[in-house]
Amino acid sequence: MVEELRALGVTALITTRAAGDLNLSSTEPVGAVHERWTRLRDRLGVLGPGGRCASSVQVHGTRLLMHEPGWEGWLRADAADGHLAIARGTALTVTVADCIPVFLAHPAGAVGMVHAGWRGTADGILPAAIDVLAAHGVRAGDLHVHLGPGICGRCYEVGPDVYARLTGVRTDAPRTVDLRGLLADQARAAGVRCIERSAWCTRCDSDLFFSHRGGDSGRQVAAIVAPASPGRPPSA
Repeated sequence: MVEELRALGVTALITTRAAGDLNLSSTEPVGAVHERWTRLRDRLGVLGPGGRCASSVQVHGTRLLMHEPGWEGWLRADAADGHLAIARGTALTVTVADCIPVFLAHPAGAVGMVHAGWRGTADGILPAAIDVLAAHGVRAGDLHVHLGPGICGRCYEVGPDVYARLTGVRTDAPRTVDLRGLLADQARAAGVRCIERSAWCTRCDSDLFFSHRGGDSGRQVAAIVAPASPGRPPSA
C-alpha cells in the first residue's frame, strides 16, 4: 500500500512476487493469470456489478486514456501507458517490472496511473498527464504524486544516446540514470508541490519484485482507485 496517499481516501498499491505474475502475455495458464487479476480487482473494491477497472497494453509511449463513468467490468485497452479519471470509482492499473509506476491523486478524488520507462520519461508522459488533469480542472499544485517501486539510479545503466535524450548531456560511455529523480524534476516543473519517492528498487529487491533487467518475464501491477464513497477506501 502507498500510505502517503491513503490519507486522501485513495487506495494505491503495487503487487509483489507473492501475488504471482500478472503479465497477460505470460506463458502461464491464462486461467491462473486471470484469477490473480480477479483477486486484485476484489482487493481494490471494483469486482462485481458497477465495478470498473482500466488496464492497457503498455507500449512505452505517451498515450493517455481518460476514463468517464458509464461502463462496468474490466477494460483492456490497446497501446496506452497512462490512465486518468476525474470521477471516483474507477481503478486504474499499469504493469511494470523496472519502469516507474507513477501514482497521481487529488483530494477531491481525481486519480491517475502512469507507466514511465526511459522513453515515456524522455517524451514527457508525466507532464502530459498533469496537463490533461489541469484541463479538467485539477490544479497541479493540489496534486499528490508518488513515484513507486522501479529500478534505482545505481542499477539503471543506459547507453550514450539514451542518456543524452534523458538528460541533455552528451557522453561517450554508458552511464547510470535515476528515472525517479528525473520524473520528480518534471513534476516539480509542472507545478506539483507534493512529490514522494519509493525507496524500493525492483533490481536490488528482486526477491520481492519482478525485474526485467534481472531476467524476469513476470510483471507486477500498480493500481490506484478513489472509492465511490469518499473516505471509505477498500480494505488493505
